[in-house]
Amino acid sequence: MTTATPDVLPHMDAVQAALEAAGLTVYLGGTPTADGWTAPDKYAVLYPDPGTAVRESLADERTDFECTMQVTCVGSDVVRALWVAARVRRALSAPLTVQGRNCWLPEDLGGPPVQRDDDVTPPAFLVPVQYRICSTPA
Repeated sequence: MTTATPDVLPHMDAVQAALEAAGLTVYLGGTPTADGWTAPDKYAVLYPDPGTAVRESLADERTDFECTMQVTCVGSDVVRALWVAARVRRALSAPLTVQGRNCWLPEDLGGPPVQRDDDVTPPAFLVPVQYRICSTPA
């Protein structure tokens, strides 16, 4: 039985949908760069890697999938950044819904301590947290 090679995009969409369902403002791959854009006081930025189609058996059918997605939790102060991180953790504590796939629970890989970004005005506080996303054909 041959199944289509899995793709990162539906998995990325599922992570974004889970975060938005938790009430978070989510940007993909960075924040808007348009003139006049003002950062909200708290938000998340999703940075997915392209993922890997993994062999399900010695037959070399690459139908299993895994990737790492970083969610950078941003706040105007430390408390807001940690608030976003807590909402992300709660949102990703259940299996994702990806059509035609059985998703494992996202695995929380943690991240570094809160960091202050003085390259923006006003300064922002960042908590990058990584998750391993895995799925198999349904």
